[in-house]
Amino acid sequence: MTVFQGIILGFIQGVAEFLPISSSGHLKIAQTLLHLPNVPLLFDIFLHLATLFAVFIYFRQKIGALLVVFFRWITLKKCADDAEKNNRAFILAVIVSTLITGVLGVLTSKLIPEMSAKIVCLGFLVTALLLVLSALFERKSPKSDAAEKSPSLSQAAFIGFMQGVGTLPGISRSGSTIAGAVFAGVDRQTAGEYSFIVSIPAILGAFVLEAKDIGEIAATGEIGALPAIAGFIAAFVTGFFALAVLMRIIRRGKLEWFAFYLVPAAILGILFL
Repeated sequence: MTVFQGIILGFIQGVAEFLPISSSGHLKIAQTLLHLPNVPLLFDIFLHLATLFAVFIYFRQKIGALLVVFFRWITLKKCADDAEKNNRAFILAVIVSTLITGVLGVLTSKLIPEMSAKIVCLGFLVTALLLVLSALFERKSPKSDAAEKSPSLSQAAFIGFMQGVGTLPGISRSGSTIAGAVFAGVDRQTAGEYSFIVSIPAILGAFVLEAKDIGEIAATGEIGALPAIAGFIAAFVTGFFALAVLMRIIRRGKLEWFAFYLVPAAILGILFL
């Protein structure tokens, strides 16, 4: 892999990780077009870590508050106010979602290397359908006063399932998770915030599982340090700006717009890849 190829893959990861168009799917297609069939899964996860840093920076206030509350919780401190009570519920919801995603992630991880680019493109169609259906569902649902309220345990379980589905290439993790949250009755602002914060343990867990192969990959020279670093930087920078753009789109309730990209992309991919 060259430095330029690493930058291209990093740029794609940064844009596609947060926009609901499937980063893993786009990376697989890009690797096919760049004639890089043997890129290890660990490299993809390394790029995910870069976008994870973007999540930390963008949501630093919320994450900082959650860490403080978590520390108070494990030291058996009583809730100081309703805000702390809500954050404890948020943390518990993240744990439930992560456990369910973890189980599904283990089951689907064996399928990821076997999926062709054409199957990935079918996943784009699934993502587009989820985005459109969630938009229609939200518009027909009665307005709720639960804005800024943490997901319940049942909602968290369903969101975790949808995030697990989003581990398949072509199916956007952010798109499926946000759609799942909306289907479960979570308001879209909370759904967007929760979707990205719940990705933190999922991405870290995937990295830990694949980290055992770092030595083997370095020995084979399939990637190289410079392409990996260049890809990491590109993914971080583009990811931060993509996240900022997406949060604005979520507030406007226009996620279904991305279906106008996903459907033609899927059709072209199925026909020509």
